[in-house]
Amino acid sequence: MVVLGRIVGPYGVRGWVHIHPFGDDPLAWKAMSGWWLSKDEGAPAVAWREYSLRDCKLHGDGLVACFMGIEDRNGAEALQGLYMGAPREALPKPSADEFYWVDLLGLEVVNAEGESYGTVVRLLETGANQVLVVHAAAGESGNAKNAAGERVRERLIPFIANVVQDVDQAHSVIRVAWGADW
Repeated sequence: MVVLGRIVGPYGVRGWVHIHPFGDDPLAWKAMSGWWLSKDEGAPAVAWREYSLRDCKLHGDGLVACFMGIEDRNGAEALQGLYMGAPREALPKPSADEFYWVDLLGLEVVNAEGESYGTVVRLLETGANQVLVVHAAAGESGNAKNAAGERVRERLIPFIANVVQDVDQAHSVIRVAWGADW
């Protein structure tokens, strides 16, 4: 499953929900046959429940949507906090210079001199742009901890055109114009 967003709360009284999308073209998801919801973004596919979409539209900085069978605010409130996703084969194909966030996770980040900064562990949405969160082994001098509690060197690198020079999925590398001391 590819996680596409999270339901942040109800919208109105007729069963609509407000969704924080993890992407910049959420209206493209309207063409999918269904949307899948789960409490856990890392849940196996069998733990996701498919909902048929009645409608969706952009609203403010997010998306609002309504599903078949969810008719009122109480039904919408029950969906609050759930992640929205889809199987990869149900997703619209991204263009050559677009990527689903999940496709960037685990890629090595290197600068123009070939220095490795580590691997992408997650992305942050800042409002202005997305940011790659990159972790590298750092021993005792690390400025963050990974999921295993080990100290790591964490870098936050903006995912913007003048910083990200190339995303080479075939070789699992992202090349960036980013100084080692930044």
